[in-house]
Amino acid sequence: MTDPIIIVGGGQAAASLAIQLRDLGYAKPVMIIGEEAAPPYQRPPLSKKYLSGEWADDRLYLRTPEAWAASNITVRTGAKVSRIDPATKTVSLAGEKLRYGKLALATGAVSRPLPPQFVGLDQVYELRNLADVDRLRAAFHPGKRMAVIGGGFIGLETAAVAAKTGLKVTVIERAPRILERAVGAATSDHFRALHEGYGVRILESCGVNEVQTNDGTIALSLSNGETLEVDLVLVGIGVLPATALAEAAGIAVDNGIATDAYGRTSAPEIWAAGDCASFPYGKGRLRLESVQNAIDQAKAVAADMLGRGQPYHPYPWFWSDQYDAKLQISGLFNGFDQVITRKGRAGVAHWYFRDGRFVAVEAINEPAAFMTGRKLLEAGAALDAALMADESFDPRRCL
Repeated sequence: MTDPIIIVGGGQAAASLAIQLRDLGYAKPVMIIGEEAAPPYQRPPLSKKYLSGEWADDRLYLRTPEAWAASNITVRTGAKVSRIDPATKTVSLAGEKLRYGKLALATGAVSRPLPPQFVGLDQVYELRNLADVDRLRAAFHPGKRMAVIGGGFIGLETAAVAAKTGLKVTVIERAPRILERAVGAATSDHFRALHEGYGVRILESCGVNEVQTNDGTIALSLSNGETLEVDLVLVGIGVLPATALAEAAGIAVDNGIATDAYGRTSAPEIWAAGDCASFPYGKGRLRLESVQNAIDQAKAVAADMLGRGQPYHPYPWFWSDQYDAKLQISGLFNGFDQVITRKGRAGVAHWYFRDGRFVAVEAINEPAAFMTGRKLLEAGAALDAALMADESFDPRRCL
């Protein structure tokens, strides 16, 4: 019997890779091994539609059990791989070893460790998986006071749902501004004002020094000298690539499991894709935490596993939904030296340039600007910053 292609991880990248193998005509055994009890599911709606109760859990699933079976893809849930042995081409689970023909690591990311002062407290929550959200939803009641530690996308999306549910929310961000690593200052300003309009308090350049509990409530001593009393705390301080299995197996790691342009790791017959993997980009390496990257990189890995690989050249795009605002981002704004803001019919878009070259767009309720920017980046089209400063100029002319 042919040893299967085994995919370690149960998220978007794992599912996309398995499906792509079948789409490319691979008919031999494929197995997904995931730690969670649920089959592969979408993660972005966790902090939005699922947390709000708008979606039930079955709407999160990427495929039904029947669809996985119909594709002859084995999905093992609640199974943790404890060891990879590249020499014997085996993975170890509780009480068994499985041989693989080829192996893909799609282990995703794990939450950064909780700050010590929050460890072991019942009123403290994280939001990384389905079980985390189910636990948080049980505590979501109008009138409750909630502190959100971290002003990134997860923290702000959760704050938006909480505020609309009727909770009194305070967001505490250590950096000088919310979303500092993800967007430019103008977009941060927009979302700060948006949240404050819904009654959310935003504290920037602020940290938590001490934590005390008393009769089910938590008192946070803040670096600004304030003591904030709340009923629950969500810690959303970001994630780290899940590299422990790879490191223990002697596989090279560099801001994630290091791969080449084809998704191959330093170990023979082992690939990596998704949030856990870094790849060559420009003069350095890049690791992306996005659905788009998980899908596209997994497709590239599947093709390379079957001998049809081409170098992976991503065109990053991201999105976030908060209240009635949809933020859509195409490209990477890092290192920009010029930004041009253009107002549209329903929203606004910020266009970023570096050394005269268009590198990214952040569109708020402006889907046409997002799509135009995305197409320009994918086509490698030139976009003149001076022309963009003229409101009458239509950037679609550059396509």
